Amino acid sequence: MTDGRAYAAYTYNVERLVPWRTLTGRQHFYLDHELYLAYGEYLPTYKPSPRPEAYGDLRETLKSGEAMALNCLTPHGKWHIHSTYMENHRMLTLSRGCEPCWLSEADAAKLGIQDNDWVEVYNDHGVYCARAAVSSRIPRGVCIVYHVPERTVGIPKSQVRGNRRAGGHNSFTRIHLKPNYLCGGYGQFSYHFNYWGPIAPQRDTHVIVKKMTKVIF
Repeated sequence: MTDGRAYAAYTYNVERLVPWRTLTGRQHFYLDHELYLAYGEYLPTYKPSPRPEAYGDLRETLKSGEAMALNCLTPHGKWHIHSTYMENHRMLTLSRGCEPCWLSEADAAKLGIQDNDWVEVYNDHGVYCARAAVSSRIPRGVCIVYHVPERTVGIPKSQVRGNRRAGGHNSFTRIHLKPNYLCGGYGQFSYHFNYWGPIAPQRDTHVIVKKMTKVIF
């Protein structure tokens, strides 16, 4: 990151010919490990996202079946590192004063939500209040809250939680550990700070999105 050059991972492997941290020192396409073999992921494998019933995040929130359940994803923030650099005047102006909840045009129309309306994103675990960003870029059945808004700026009180202050997107997510990422043992499966180790597959859940009728800070 000198002389204005952007950071990029693994440049020391390519430019300085340092071997990759694997058993062979090369990149691997096939993962010869008994746990990956057992789970059928020794080669790149497509697996669909689990259904809401498998996650069990809407057992108390969605009982009547009248509301629309959306798959909520929390990708990494586009212009900030966690909360750092987000809470300044320029960034808050660009992001509507908060980290919004992105919705598809079709789902927003069904929910009676227009662009920039205040909405609540919630399930059995917690609730997040934000403005809606309605976009044709978002597929049906999905909503997005970028990782990771702090509970300090632009968080109103929640109507579905008895007028208590809403939380962040960590409020409605929970940890789902994938056994593959705990296998360890050798080579690339050994711990290496910030590169190898359990990742964050918990950033995938199902929520209800509801328009707020009254916004109280």
